[in-house]
Amino acid sequence: MSNQNSDNVQKSKLTLSRPLALLLSAQLISNMGDWLHVLALLTMVGLKWYATPWEITAISLCMAAPMLLGGPFAGVAADRLNRKALMIGSDIARAVIVASLVFAGSLTQVYVLLLLKGTMDVIFSPAKSGKLKELVPASQMDAAVGLSSSIEQITKILGPALGGLLVALFGISACYLIDAATFLASAAILVALPRGRRAGSAVRTEGRAGDRQSFRREMAAGLRMIAGMPAVLSGILMLVLVLLVLNIADSQLVTLFRIIPGVSGDLLGWCVGSSGIGTLIAALLAGRMGGSRHPLLFMGIGAVLMGAVFAGAAVVTANGKPGAVIYIILFSAFLLGGAGAGFVFIPFQAMLQKRTPEVYTGRVFGTVNSLTSTSVILGPVAGGALVTASGPVVAFIVSGLLTLLLGAAMLALRGLIERRDRGAGAESLEEPAAV
Repeated sequence: MSNQNSDNVQKSKLTLSRPLALLLSAQLISNMGDWLHVLALLTMVGLKWYATPWEITAISLCMAAPMLLGGPFAGVAADRLNRKALMIGSDIARAVIVASLVFAGSLTQVYVLLLLKGTMDVIFSPAKSGKLKELVPASQMDAAVGLSSSIEQITKILGPALGGLLVALFGISACYLIDAATFLASAAILVALPRGRRAGSAVRTEGRAGDRQSFRREMAAGLRMIAGMPAVLSGILMLVLVLLVLNIADSQLVTLFRIIPGVSGDLLGWCVGSSGIGTLIAALLAGRMGGSRHPLLFMGIGAVLMGAVFAGAAVVTANGKPGAVIYIILFSAFLLGGAGAGFVFIPFQAMLQKRTPEVYTGRVFGTVNSLTSTSVILGPVAGGALVTASGPVVAFIVSGLLTLLLGAAMLALRGLIERRDRGAGAESLEEPAAV
């Protein structure tokens, strides 16, 4: 029986080994660059090129489409191939692609580069998740996921602020070049990462048998693994629906801010940074309060909080007077919204990491990434249509109310789902044999 799949494994203090420190350091540098690039891109397209709602929607689609189409295949590759090599190759390719944004002179060129970068993101994500599983024992997984999530939120706080400063001092191109440098630095750190698994981790027998199996069969094995865990399956469904309705409005955040007279170009960065602070606080609270033991409860509470904040922010933006007061209100609203997001995403990620056997990590995370990317694609399409027809305020109110209702539904159904999960023996799954 695999201890890695049991929720009742005794917790122990996280041991920050050299390989884990290298992996987390590479993540820190790469995530920082990601936020520099995203904010510079939105500032360039939304506030300088004054792109239409549909053109902004197309940016979201270009970033998400590769994950939708390639997520499951990248997951299989992460289980069958050298995860370290996949991450390094992805980092180097992304450095070249992001640097090329400096020379982009049209939206078409931006779209092509984002599609290419998204393809490399697809390769990196499941490989990183699988590598974390290799390096950390089950008893320390909660702490490891919490630390990794905290790094993401720290960079989300610092990245927008630094990006806004760089844009003001040196221009948008500087952000793209620095972002490219961070990917190269991440790749250099990953070179020192050991290729092998930690002692005692499961041998990826299916990766060796992969030459005799089709991608279809291996992906089906990952889907069967998910279907056998009712709590995980319900969490994925909740996550997909929340992302779908949130992206109706979230993809049009720049459009919402444009209705504020004399809006500052730094507002987007500060609000995203505020959201990161909220998510960081939620990550710490979820860890202390046992978020991975009660993930559906936290997900429901987080969705209710996010929904209320999104709808409220739209009303404030539409009716508030220009000036510092509205900026402070929006900053506070995004702080609470970020906390709600943390309660939705972080306990789910911890549950998924703990419950997934190492030999299936790539496929399970690749499938989850593909499903969530469907929401990231469909949401902005609906958002673009809604914003074009009714304006950004209506889009944010509709998105917020739907998210709130989803959270309430999860809270109402949580007891039933958890009873089914216990009945399925999900907390004591034996690690499946190779198919």
